[in-house]
This record gives sequence, C-alpha cells and structure tokens, in this order.
Amino acid sequence: MILRSLTKWMQTIGPGLITAALVFGPSKLTITSKLGAEYGFELIWIVPVAILFMVVFTTMSARIGLATDVSLLTSIRKKFGVFVSRTVGVGIFLVCISFQAGNAIGVGIAIGEMTSTSSTPWVLLFSACGISLLFFRSFYKVLERAMILLILLMLICFITTLIAVQPPWGSIVRGLRPALPQGSAGLVIAFMASCVSIVGAFYQSYLVQERKKVSQVVFKNGNDSITGIVLLGVMSGILLISAATILHPQGLTLTSATDMSKVLEPIFDPYASLLFLTGLFGAAFSSIIGNATVGGTLLGDALGYGSQLSAIPTKIFIAIVMVFGAIIAIIFGALPLQLIVFAQSITIFIVPVIGISMYLIANDAKLMGHLKNTTRAKILAGLGLALIIGLALVNAITLFF
Repeated sequence: MILRSLTKWMQTIGPGLITAALVFGPSKLTITSKLGAEYGFELIWIVPVAILFMVVFTTMSARIGLATDVSLLTSIRKKFGVFVSRTVGVGIFLVCISFQAGNAIGVGIAIGEMTSTSSTPWVLLFSACGISLLFFRSFYKVLERAMILLILLMLICFITTLIAVQPPWGSIVRGLRPALPQGSAGLVIAFMASCVSIVGAFYQSYLVQERKKVSQVVFKNGNDSITGIVLLGVMSGILLISAATILHPQGLTLTSATDMSKVLEPIFDPYASLLFLTGLFGAAFSSIIGNATVGGTLLGDALGYGSQLSAIPTKIFIAIVMVFGAIIAIIFGALPLQLIVFAQSITIFIVPVIGISMYLIANDAKLMGHLKNTTRAKILAGLGLALIIGLALVNAITLFF
C-alpha cells in the first residue's frame, strides 16, 4: 500500500521535476556560485523569493494543463489569435536553440575535466545520447526517468559538497534578511531571470498533459509541481552557500562553473572536485535534453504539427535543437557573444508576452472552471509579472542603450 502510494506520488511530481532539471543548467550553476563567491551569504534571501514566483507560475501553468484538453499554445491561439501563438512558439524555439550550445559545452567541459581529455568527443557522445532517447516508444516516460535520476545525482553531489565545506549556519540565517550589497544588482537580476523561468513554467502545462496521456494518473491541482521547484531552490541554495563558504573568504572569483571544482580540490581532495564535476554534468545533460524538448515541442505546436512527444515532427524538431547546439559547441568551444545577444533580444520581448498570456488564460473562469486563479494567485502572479516586465526593461536598457 505504501509503495503504491509512493509510486503514484512520484508520477504526479514528475512534470515538476522535469521543469526543475531543465531550468538548473550550467549558466544557472555559474550565476549562483558567483553570487556566493562575490557577496558571501548576503544574498541567500533571493533564493526563496525567486522560488516563490517560480512556484506561482509553474502551478498556474500546471492548472491550465489540467483544465484544458488542448495545448497552451492552442488556447493562446483561440483567445489571442494565430500571430500571438506563433510568436510565442517560434520565439521560445529560437531562445532554446540559442542557449543549447552552452548546455553541450557544459557536458563536454565537465567530462573533459574529469578525464583530462578534450571536450569535443564528449559533446558529440552526449548529444548523440540525447538524440537516441527520442527513439524510445514512450519518450515522455524516458524523459521523466532520466530527469529524476539526474536530479538525484545533482542532489547527492551538491549535498555532499555542502557537508564537506562545513558552512557557518549563523551566517546563513543572517543572509535571509533582505539586503542588496553595492554592485550586486547585475548578478541579482541574472539570477532572478534564470530562476524565474517563464519558458520552463509555460512548458509545465504540456508535461502535465503528456503525463495524463501515458498513465491516467490523477492530478488534484497544480500543486503537484511544487516539489520539483522547491528542489530547484534547495540546489541553488546549496551552491550559493558552498561558494560563500569556500570562495568569498579568499576573495576568489568565478568565470565558469568548473572553477568551483578547481578550488575544491586543494582545500579538500580530488574526490570533492570530481563530485562537483559530476553535479555539473548532471545539470548540463539534463538541460541538453530538457531545453531541446521545450524548443522542439513548442515549434511543432506553433507550426500546426501538434505537441505530442511521440509524434515524428516533434522528435525531428527536438533533434534539430540538439544538433545545432553540438555544432556550435564544437566550432566555437564557447557560446558566441552574438548568439547570446540574439537570445537575450528575443527573450526581452517574448517573456512578458508569455507571462501575460498565461495570466489571462488562468484567470478565464469559462476556460479554467474551478482551477482558475484564486485571488491570492492573481495577486502573487501580478507581482511576478511586474518583476518579469521590470527585468525585461532593465535588460533592454542594458542591451540596446
């Protein structure tokens, strides 16, 4: 009885865990570590704030998936027109394809550092592994199991690292008091933008609908997604605390996630470094699969091919994102600046559109029924929208002016 209940619970939290795994990529890992390295424990408070807003949007998207029998892009098309739905779908695809190279590079560097070899063969190998998953009959089940394993791998690695660094718990508690150190605004904005992933939240509705198709599992409400997002916050907090404990007292800065592993080695032993690199691999490989799945699925849906993960067109679009990322990673060895600027430009314009569209659909009583936004959800999501639009304006000013 207990085992059966546990199995059912694991099935309901699957979509939330997938979202957490695809959001927690190499860039997220680097930004979070830099926060701790440069500002110590002073910015721990932004982790629960970011997770709160991510929970709000992810559960809202999950409720949309439960309340409707069509995809979220289809609901947007019916409510706002073809132009808006295609803009959202194609925009998300372009953002995903732009950042895919960074995920491929993360995998290559992590395994390359472990084995003291070139990153190129590892980029090819794990991109091929990602594509091979598409050939399984039930891609969703494979995706869910892979993401759960990678989340567990990251948790074990990062929790072990946290125990090894022995952080001062009093400083952690004091860091929960809101404060904004001088010069920290840029990193705080980057962290909030990476953690409150509207694209990841948007895709939650698709994952919930896909899970219903493969197992008929009963979702009571969108709150089943909270577990995965809380785990996202736990991993972010652990990284920030570890970096604050090790790097900040020495005045060391990070330029990449692998720098953290190099710092760990002389302080502890090679195994600590290896453990951290294993966590980095988990973050990068989960994002290779998750990011490509989001981009490919949304493009297929926007172009009228549907959003089923078992459909051939969807798998082709997902494979295109993975191939593109691998090619860029091998040619440049790093994410080209022009590609970053391109992705940021699209994100600035597309993210507010996504957030507002989700918000208006979730408020529609006719469409949502009893799963529509409550007054509390409306207020919290409204604050989240203000945050998202504010971040977009800051990014636009920084990028264009």
